[in-house]
Amino acid sequence: MIRFGLRLAVAGGREALTRLLVIAAAVAIGSGLLLTTLAGVNAVNAQLTRYASMYPQASAGDADPLWWSTRFDYFHGKQIIRIDVAATGATAPTPVGVPTTPGPGQFYASPALRDLLAAHPADQLGDRYPGRDLGTVGPAALTSPDTLLVIAGGTPDRVAALPNAKKVTSVGDTPALPETTVNLILGVIAGGLLFPVLIFIGTATRLSAARREQRFAAMRLVGATPRQIAMVAAVEAAAAAVAGTAVGFALFYALRDPLAGIPFTGMPFFPSDMSLGLLDILLVALGVPAGAAVAAQVSLRRVRISPLGVTRRVTPRAPRAYRLIPALLGVAVLFFAIGFKPETSDGQTAIFLPALLLIMAGLVLAGPWLTMVGARILARYANRPATLIAARRLADNPKAGFRAISGIMLALFVTSVAVGVITTIIANRGPAPVGSAEAGRVSLALPDDAPAAPDTLLTGLRSITGVRSATAVRENPDWMTASEPGLIACTDIPSAYGRCAEGATVAEVATGLVPFRESASSARVWPAASVPLGDLQQLPVMSIVVDTDGSAAAIERSRTVLEAAFPTFWVGPNVPGDFEADFANTLRGWEQLANVIIVASLALGGCSLAVSVIGGLTERRRPFSLLRLSGAPVRVLRRVVALESAVPMLAVAAVAIGMGLLAAQLFLRAQMHYTLVAPEPRFYVIVVVGLVACLGVIASTMPLLERITGPETARSE
Repeated sequence: MIRFGLRLAVAGGREALTRLLVIAAAVAIGSGLLLTTLAGVNAVNAQLTRYASMYPQASAGDADPLWWSTRFDYFHGKQIIRIDVAATGATAPTPVGVPTTPGPGQFYASPALRDLLAAHPADQLGDRYPGRDLGTVGPAALTSPDTLLVIAGGTPDRVAALPNAKKVTSVGDTPALPETTVNLILGVIAGGLLFPVLIFIGTATRLSAARREQRFAAMRLVGATPRQIAMVAAVEAAAAAVAGTAVGFALFYALRDPLAGIPFTGMPFFPSDMSLGLLDILLVALGVPAGAAVAAQVSLRRVRISPLGVTRRVTPRAPRAYRLIPALLGVAVLFFAIGFKPETSDGQTAIFLPALLLIMAGLVLAGPWLTMVGARILARYANRPATLIAARRLADNPKAGFRAISGIMLALFVTSVAVGVITTIIANRGPAPVGSAEAGRVSLALPDDAPAAPDTLLTGLRSITGVRSATAVRENPDWMTASEPGLIACTDIPSAYGRCAEGATVAEVATGLVPFRESASSARVWPAASVPLGDLQQLPVMSIVVDTDGSAAAIERSRTVLEAAFPTFWVGPNVPGDFEADFANTLRGWEQLANVIIVASLALGGCSLAVSVIGGLTERRRPFSLLRLSGAPVRVLRRVVALESAVPMLAVAAVAIGMGLLAAQLFLRAQMHYTLVAPEPRFYVIVVVGLVACLGVIASTMPLLERITGPETARSE
């Protein structure tokens, strides 16, 4: 039977060969996307593992310890990771990615950082790393080709005095960070992509299912057993799936390098990170053909029951409104979380994750009912024959009409939630607006044991082109009872940051002259301090604030001067928006990944619809030819086919996006007390363009209608 099934698949005429090629092409696209998704998950895990190597845990062993301190700096809004190391003996471990541990006055830099050092003046960046450049940090220590990393050497005493310094006797064996949130996001996004892929593959394997059912029913009538029919069907589907899977592997490896360079998560991957494990290869190579074979057998269940069951077609039972219950329960759980959010992260996960899963399952379950309701409404108000025929057919079998677009619904819901949440977080935690007073402010908070600020430091800062003022904020001895922790002479307060109360000579101010989570204001009145002006100079400096014109050169020169004066900083001199911009860029990377999922899902949905249309035309060519013989124009039949495909897709897209934004709003209110910020116009542009492309794919199948519905097709077989 295996040989017979292969013969039917390959030598069964033009229809069988066309079906074989379409299924193979569908499986090739689906398996290629599946491989890309699995490789992307592996790439993110590789990034996390290398990121963990930058934070080795303190350990004791037989080897000489290595002093290690990881700190952060910024340049033009990009984060620089600085690792200071000092070997205490000949057997001390070597940092990952470099051949030897750098000594005092030596450093290694990543390729991206070396490019920055070469492209900018030394007083903006290079002077932060004085000494001899030993070479390049290798990929084994970099999370991405764009990572800015410097590994600088020092003496044991100096590195031991740095923030978060620790002794390590082994490097590179730290397990990957437990990024539960990242894994959850990847899992949801992978599911949002894999579901349309599986729908596409399943739709393709069901191509011309009715015609094959009739053929297999005839084989049953002449003596074939159900087991033999199942074997033939499985062989036909598996043959196409095996060929498609092989092409999918070829597509993946051909496009792996370009795909690795796309910053899906905010940073590109190394091509080697986009790798596949043995389990991944076996899962796709064996699972996809097996799944196609199972789908083919399931589609022939009526033939296995009785060969006459194929001709006894009845209207399926209409779906009921109870299918809406899971989605409504999920929304209710999110409403409940607004007033009763658990305090722990595990408790929050136990609330939000089941709620989102309930909504996702509810949308898929309620899809046929929504399709039926929409079709009945369309039929009620139909004023053209094509609209009435299409609506009646959709209402007759809404499950079949929804099946090909269920992947689109789920993908649009997932990405709408992700884009809504990300857009709102960026809007609330993004960088300071360009041109605002704080956008050009450079501040450095000094640790308690920091050396005294030399008098020449402020003079040197003020001499930098573009610097408007340089101010030292001193520690308030009454900080526990005072309104603000810092003190400053009233004459030293820059006008953009407020003024003193009437009659005061010393004011209580925030550490960086701007209160936390507030903006600079020239109208702010700082409270008077009880410390006399003559005693102010005797107090330790707690921070230095430099006000610039906002130019990159002035900001970076000020930063470099401050770092040279205080080399034991924990986080480099801060510019409002540095951390926020880095955080926002990471979120935008996830948003970009969500947009990619939308495009891929809509493309797959369009292909699934095209396959469904082709299959439907092939199965209904005799009824359509009879309609043509009775006087129905071809354009009417084209409208019928277009409406059957387009109406459910557009309705599903609207429902999915609406439910996604509603879920995002409820999540944001419950978790962060934010109000949803509408996604940027490009999100809607992507959706609209994707849906138009799907309609274009459907339209491309219309020429087939006229060719297969000629008068000769109306003859009884």
